[in-house]
Amino acid sequence: MKILSIAAEPKFYHKPDIQPLGETPFSKEIRICMGKGAFMKEHQAPAPITIELFSGKIELSTPKEKHIMCAGEIAVFDAKAPHSLFASEDSIIRLTLSKSDSIQRVKNLILKP
Repeated sequence: MKILSIAAEPKFYHKPDIQPLGETPFSKEIRICMGKGAFMKEHQAPAPITIELFSGKIELSTPKEKHIMCAGEIAVFDAKAPHSLFASEDSIIRLTLSKSDSIQRVKNLILKP
């Protein structure tokens, strides 16, 4: 058994703070803390992903729609589905990636201008 904490010592900055939580035999779990006003530009994942909003409020956008996510909501994306995120409040997100995906790929999203 592994116990992972999504709520321990969150850090809210203007740029998203990305921390690996752990891995299972089939997935990688990541915590993303976004301070109010933080933005992740449009991007896509090579495999399906799940975004769960643990706390706060974010605007989740695709080329066709926008949705204001509230705490407790989960969004599921197919592989290569474009999306962006904007934090309208300090927010904690749990991101579930495929085992074949890379945490570094997610970190690179905030490093590029």
